[in-house]
Amino acid sequence: MNDGVEADFGEVGRRGLMLVLSSPSGAGKTSISRALLERDPALTLSISVTTRPKRPVERAGTDYIFLEPTEFHLMVNRQELLEYAKVFDHYYGTPRAAVESSLAQGGDVLFDIEWQGTQQLAEQARDDLVSVFILPPSMAELERRLHSRAQDSEEVIGGRMAAAAAEMTHWNEYQYVIINYDFEDSVQQVLAILSAERLRRHRQVGLANFVRRLLAW
Repeated sequence: MNDGVEADFGEVGRRGLMLVLSSPSGAGKTSISRALLERDPALTLSISVTTRPKRPVERAGTDYIFLEPTEFHLMVNRQELLEYAKVFDHYYGTPRAAVESSLAQGGDVLFDIEWQGTQQLAEQARDDLVSVFILPPSMAELERRLHSRAQDSEEVIGGRMAAAAAEMTHWNEYQYVIINYDFEDSVQQVLAILSAERLRRHRQVGLANFVRRLLAW
């Protein structure tokens, strides 16, 4: 029995989580990802490797690690990628070592990847995964957003619109779905998901021992 003196039952740690955002190109996942990283210092971005050319606004090693196809396939053969997929004629993948190290130290890692990669992550590390699919409010708005980026040709935009319907059929494979009517609302919704998922019982390392000590005191 306690006579007014606080007891120390030890700290409860936490295993990190993998927060995956997926959406058709132009639906908002990259903009939402950037906002999350700005607002939550405990969240870090998984830097993907890719075989596609670097865009003028991108920085090598910050936005992506740009590789020749031969280098990419060597990483696949050496099982150095947690997931990889071919999207619009180029390959993308997630380096394994950095993510696994971060999770073990309680760090949360953000992924901006497509549904193919999400499926692979679910197969390898389902307990660590928190998956969110972002839908556009309409196909007309999706097309408008693609044009407003001014990054791609009309031919490329046409290809992205054609692929969007197929990508959106995978919405029901995700734990959470957000319709991106308003950017700020969507960011707040993802932050709420992240806050709740950090409190999941299975992610709180040492919680069972903590409760035992509480009950035995």
